[in-house]
Amino acid sequence: MRLRQHQNGEGAKYTKKKLPVNLVYFEEFQRIDQAFYREKQVQGWSKKKKVALISDMSEKLHELAKCLNDTSHVDFNPSGFDSAQPPDGG
Repeated sequence: MRLRQHQNGEGAKYTKKKLPVNLVYFEEFQRIDQAFYREKQVQGWSKKKKVALISDMSEKLHELAKCLNDTSHVDFNPSGFDSAQPPDGG
């Protein structure tokens, strides 16, 4: 359904400029809000990470997700919440 929308020029402005589009990967969701969330998540990924997903190289996804900017000091808290620690530890 979504692919047909894109092919008909009814999708995002980006795909309207890239017609025809080719389906190289898909996931199925029960709810449209879950699919929309996932689509936005993947759109924010680097090209290398997207290629790893498409190529079924899931072992590389974690490696390619490493933060390379100023937010890299954010540590995972086992309680389920992320906590930002100042880079100097204080």
